[in-house]
Amino acid sequence: MSATSTTTGSSADATRRRIRVLIGKPGLDGHDRGAKTVATALRDFGMEVVYTGLHQTPEMIAEVAVQEDVDVVGLSILSGAHMSLFPRVRKELLSRNMGHVLLTGGGIIPAEDIETLQQDGFTRLFGPGTRTEDIAKWIEEQMQRRWASEGDQA
Repeated sequence: MSATSTTTGSSADATRRRIRVLIGKPGLDGHDRGAKTVATALRDFGMEVVYTGLHQTPEMIAEVAVQEDVDVVGLSILSGAHMSLFPRVRKELLSRNMGHVLLTGGGIIPAEDIETLQQDGFTRLFGPGTRTEDIAKWIEEQMQRRWASEGDQA
């Protein structure tokens, strides 16, 4: 998937600040259909999306987040290594002064692990069957709130 995105909607949308999202696949998880589906949906919703591809280390994901100056980092994992890899990505983002990004993710994550990860800075984690429109709307609402609190007219 490319970082290129399309603009849809009215001319008012064209003047609105675009949300930049990185979709990352940390670890050895080889299944990326869901990540690609979410990336495409977010792009169709008007966001700029960077997809890192499979088998990325936390360091690689954090470095791309810096290079692309993203607003949101969304991680996707199905392998069960979320309790190890998600916190490592967060740590790498913090070490690169990217602690301000909105952290989210999805995959096969048990409820008790979701609670722990949310306490560690992941604002929301989405499970299988979540509508992509719901993910896009949630990200947009979160970013509009953040920008408004920062005094940024998005």
